[in-house]
Amino acid sequence: QVHLVESGGGLVQAGDSLRLSCTGSGSTFSNYAIAWHRQAAGKEREFLAVIGWEGGRMFYADPAKGRFTVSRDNARNTVYLQMNDLKPEDTATYYCAADPSYNQVISPFNRGSWGQGTQVTVSA
Repeated sequence: QVHLVESGGGLVQAGDSLRLSCTGSGSTFSNYAIAWHRQAAGKEREFLAVIGWEGGRMFYADPAKGRFTVSRDNARNTVYLQMNDLKPEDTATYYCAADPSYNQVISPFNRGSWGQGTQVTVSA
């Protein structure tokens, strides 16, 4: 399995932007579809965005549509989540997940690889 590490979180104000990174190691990164999920305090983990093995097949959940963009650079073993116009309700821990199966990685209960998460806090 691939080992994932997220980075790029922080404390920002409403309307600001952040770019999260998810870097993989230990396995061939391009063999995995990568998804971003998030979990706010007291809430269930929710799917945000997914990207296919070579950078195509992007799909976004409603909370991410229009504001978030997922991309990947397999030469750097990294997937990015560009988040614009952040809102206080975006405050959560953000996780990336990897699975050879595109359909499986979308699930918040996916049994593939997960990173440790990066905290995003958006103040009003």
